[in-house]
Amino acid sequence: MSAYLLAGLTYGFASAVQPGPLTAFLISQALTSGWRRALPGALAPLISDGPIAILALLLLSTMPAELIHWLRLLGGAFLLYLAAGAWRTWRRYDAAMATATRSGEHSLLKAATVNLLNPSVYLGWSLVLGPLLLRGWSESPANGIAVVASFYAAMVACLAGIVLLFHAARRIGPAVNRALIGLSAIALAGFGVYQLWLGVLAR
Repeated sequence: MSAYLLAGLTYGFASAVQPGPLTAFLISQALTSGWRRALPGALAPLISDGPIAILALLLLSTMPAELIHWLRLLGGAFLLYLAAGAWRTWRRYDAAMATATRSGEHSLLKAATVNLLNPSVYLGWSLVLGPLLLRGWSESPANGIAVVASFYAAMVACLAGIVLLFHAARRIGPAVNRALIGLSAIALAGFGVYQLWLGVLAR
């Protein structure tokens, strides 16, 4: 189970600290409306990801095992692509660009809508989380639960941390966020290699 816990934590952390619509929205809310209004938005993935996860799992469960192996390889390549993007973002990080988004009244529903319209969520569940969850569940239901629970625990905790960080320290916040993006590049690369190894091993 420890391998699945580590995989979920790694991908959850990397997903949370990557520049994206939800992270930008939460940062903007933290800077303009304060942490009390922005913090509930960290729970948005728990609301928006449910239908996406169900759809991805239904499609994956009807696929031949051979195609699942290829999806795992594709997922590993996708993670390496994200790692390269994170590395490029780290090199030319712009705090103003990372925090620029339209301001407005915060609501958990709005944050969930932002996340629901994020293509990365669909790709993540189709190429990474879905295959990993099915593999873990086939070995033991506890492994499958460990993947999902650790992923969302890490994601929600990191999103909440980013909200508090940018609210409390506007000058320090961007520098710390840049460091987190650098760490996420390393984490994504390692997790991508792990996914590729699983795909090759299963063939």
